Amino acid sequence: FGNGAMRVPSCALPLFKGTGARLAGAPASGLRVTWLGHSTSIIELDGVRVLSDPMWSERASPFTVAGPKRFHPPPLPLGEVGKLDAVIVSHDHYDHLDMATVQALSATGVVFHVGLGVGAHLERWGVPAAQIAEHAWWDEVTLPGGVRLVSVPSRHFSGRLPTRNNTTQWTSWALVGPRHRLFFSGDTGKTALHAEIGKRLGPFDVAMLEIGQYHPSWGKIHLGPVGALETSLALDARRLLPIHWATFELGLHAWSEPAETLVTEAKPRGVALVTPMLG
Repeated sequence: FGNGAMRVPSCALPLFKGTGARLAGAPASGLRVTWLGHSTSIIELDGVRVLSDPMWSERASPFTVAGPKRFHPPPLPLGEVGKLDAVIVSHDHYDHLDMATVQALSATGVVFHVGLGVGAHLERWGVPAAQIAEHAWWDEVTLPGGVRLVSVPSRHFSGRLPTRNNTTQWTSWALVGPRHRLFFSGDTGKTALHAEIGKRLGPFDVAMLEIGQYHPSWGKIHLGPVGALETSLALDARRLLPIHWATFELGLHAWSEPAETLVTEAKPRGVALVTPMLG
């Protein structure tokens, strides 16, 4: 714990200022990812708009006065997200499943796609059953325009206080459209199933892979930057977009180290990166 790493930024992080205006128009290519920090992104793919692991609260914690605090405000107010075709949730940890954000989104009528057992949290928070879709691995549903949303295997753990007993399922997600394909990792360690996912659903135009809040001794449950690069190759992804960094202090490394290591190690491995500014 006393390794001297600068785990919190020493200055305000730059945020893109035109997020709302940019989202007002459809992406010319048919594919656009707007990274809002940590694992929260708006994914626009072949005519659908999907929000991943929505987290707008100040702290990733069961408490409002304690726990990991945001490095930066959300680049886009929750009320300006606009119409969504789906919300995808990778697992029930506090930095990925936020009660206040879920309750606000529930009022829009959007359907939440979650792993097995996670729907019970949403039901307790007042989300109507008709807006909850639970999925086992390899389950899929077709979104508007023929875009397939597929729950795919990941390697992690789950649980919320007062117990952390792995009784809910963690999952990654694949979006497979007529023209584009995207992989969203949520939280995961390396697994041989990533190669199978690539063969069955790839190649992917972009893989959104977690790089931060990792440690060598946590290798079975988090990728880290080198693991993300190796997983990008296993998935047969054309581009890697790093997520799960630059918003919360949940690891022991310097806040910027995962991205710095990623950029350094990507070129010798032949991995193309997309590293957008927040927002």
